Amino acid sequence: MKYGFIGCGNMGGALARAAAKAVGGENIWLADADFLKAESLSGELGAKVATAEEIAKKCDYIVLGVKPQNLGDLMQSLPLSEKAVLVSMAAGVTLQRLASLAKGNPLIRMMPNTPVGVGAGRILYSARAEKEQIEGFLKLFEKAGALMELEEKLIDAGTAVSGCGPAFVCLFIEALADGGVACGLPREQAMELAAGVVMGTGKMVLESGLHPAELKDAVCSPGGSTIEGVHALEAGAFRSAAAEAVIKSYQRTMELGK
Repeated sequence: MKYGFIGCGNMGGALARAAAKAVGGENIWLADADFLKAESLSGELGAKVATAEEIAKKCDYIVLGVKPQNLGDLMQSLPLSEKAVLVSMAAGVTLQRLASLAKGNPLIRMMPNTPVGVGAGRILYSARAEKEQIEGFLKLFEKAGALMELEEKLIDAGTAVSGCGPAFVCLFIEALADGGVACGLPREQAMELAAGVVMGTGKMVLESGLHPAELKDAVCSPGGSTIEGVHALEAGAFRSAAAEAVIKSYQRTMELGK
């Protein structure tokens, strides 16, 4: 099997790194408008640098890591083999739209997030492909994190949470650390504590099966320090702002797909 990545930017590169751990760098072909970017990544992974046209002709899976507005022109220019499985991560671009650009190819639409770069990502996907083709896709990205199949109509909503969410979480981590610095903590220790508490709390939510509200209440003793902090967040409309961030991201994703 040969696996081609067209587009080696931040996300494409992170996915290629995860894929190399799963299937071996020697089976990966890389193409990018910036040749030096593809060349540098190929040296890191032991992969092959190729043109987009070579990947289209020779690879069994083709991961399209280009911007939504560039996808149509790229697809029209590729000499695609009908057997190649096309994997798109273009925001807002539906399987129906991909089908109109392809040549009867099996299709997988996926939306990853940046933590795939450390093997802790979330990859949402929906497919028009055979079972064994989907299994090949799952194997390719098994080292990237957890993969979740969703009805396609839910992909954009899921992306607003998991795809955009890392930026929101980073803002929260930075804010927690700033608060710690304001209280006298050195910046390095404040950042380590803030990032660690987000990571640990996320793991606790996933593994305990408890609602976040229950876990929050367990920390908030009557008249204590934590409930004062929770009150400050509520006064600042923290939950409303976070929900609105997801909604605005979803709306923009829908616009990008038109």
